[in-house]
Amino acid sequence: MTRSSAIRGGLLGLCLACAAPPASLRAQEPTSTAAVPTGRPNVFWDCQGFNCNDQYYRTEIDWVNWIRVPEESEIHVIMTSQRTGAGGFEYLLDFIGRGSAEGRTDQIRIQTLATDTQREQLDAVTHALSLGLARFALTMGYTTLTRVEGLAEAGAAAAEGLVTNEQVSDPWNLWTFRINANSNIEGEETEREIRLNGNVSAGRVTPTWKMNFFGGMSFEDIEIERSDGTLFEEETTEWFFNPLIVYSVADHWSVGIQGQAGRNRNQNQKTYVNIAPALEYSFFPYDEATRRSLTAFYTIGPSYFNYFEITIEGEEAETRFRESFSLDFSQRQPWGDASIRAEYEHFLHDFGKYRADLNGNVRFRITRGLSVNARANVAWVENQIYLSAGGVTDEEALLDLRRRATSFEYGAQIGFSFQFGSIYNNVVNNRFPGGGGGGRGGGGGGF
Repeated sequence: MTRSSAIRGGLLGLCLACAAPPASLRAQEPTSTAAVPTGRPNVFWDCQGFNCNDQYYRTEIDWVNWIRVPEESEIHVIMTSQRTGAGGFEYLLDFIGRGSAEGRTDQIRIQTLATDTQREQLDAVTHALSLGLARFALTMGYTTLTRVEGLAEAGAAAAEGLVTNEQVSDPWNLWTFRINANSNIEGEETEREIRLNGNVSAGRVTPTWKMNFFGGMSFEDIEIERSDGTLFEEETTEWFFNPLIVYSVADHWSVGIQGQAGRNRNQNQKTYVNIAPALEYSFFPYDEATRRSLTAFYTIGPSYFNYFEITIEGEEAETRFRESFSLDFSQRQPWGDASIRAEYEHFLHDFGKYRADLNGNVRFRITRGLSVNARANVAWVENQIYLSAGGVTDEEALLDLRRRATSFEYGAQIGFSFQFGSIYNNVVNNRFPGGGGGGRGGGGGGF
């Protein structure tokens, strides 16, 4: 389906029926022989990414018990999202039964348009979430919580027909374009900084082909007065262009060409051009990528560099071939989520000129209310052929204007979260939204 929004004319509308007569449409009977449940189903909302707005969904869907811990839930909802070729989003909602509903699963996939407002996107997700929860609750025996209305009953217009790309005349032939620009100025008595940025993108996505072209320019002007009264000035103009063309060979294989071109003062590159054929294998089907993904990616091709200053190897310009291999794994399950990426690349003229990266993160629920999260990365760096023979000044290093020689990079972060008290989270109070340090919610993994 291309939309699942009440505003744009979904097929069904859900509303409360706690005080309404039973629906004329018979509910599905519970599959177990246990007594029909009473009250409301407990729902745990598990979301990270775009439009994870807990307050909005709790306000709009108030016929379930929203709870804060997954262990007490009967319905565990995991929502993931990814961008579509038209610049919108595709949302995948997985409904997983727990406790008395163990073993039951359901799934809904919807799409929103790039031109949709934030409210329209939230309404689309709310509508799909309502339908999924109602359908799931009916299979569990909650037969009195909802009723079904046709749009004609609600006085709405007839639903719009859904058509495929072959059934419409598209003057853009599925191409989408985007232009962005911004400016920023900051300063005080002894320093000033001006930044100008702009980029443009074009893309076309079909089941067989994926084409993305992304480019932009940036300008930065920095002036800082030193303690001795002298002035440090730096003016930099950079640009980039990154094309990508991918062809779907089979269910698990893709081939393509990716490239990069541009100017990067930080890495002493007046001009750089890389072009590399690429091959990717997905161990899982591509349509499962938002929940689990394991891919192997390989590229090989030439790279041209023209430098601002002579490098530590005495080069003003050079062309080198290099190859790279990476392995990516990610998974999102009721227990949490995890991802790890390993990448190795080297120049073919000297295998000693290499870079190896390993990074990963995990968020794991240990027990009721207790979860840990960790993130780490490490890199072994031996491929800095672009370093200037003239070195880097202290100002350039402190402002990160020039790269310095290094043989490794690393970073790590670890933390935990422990939550206790009431498991229920049905009440929404929007008074003083920025007070008390709470702010507005909406981005976490469940609530």
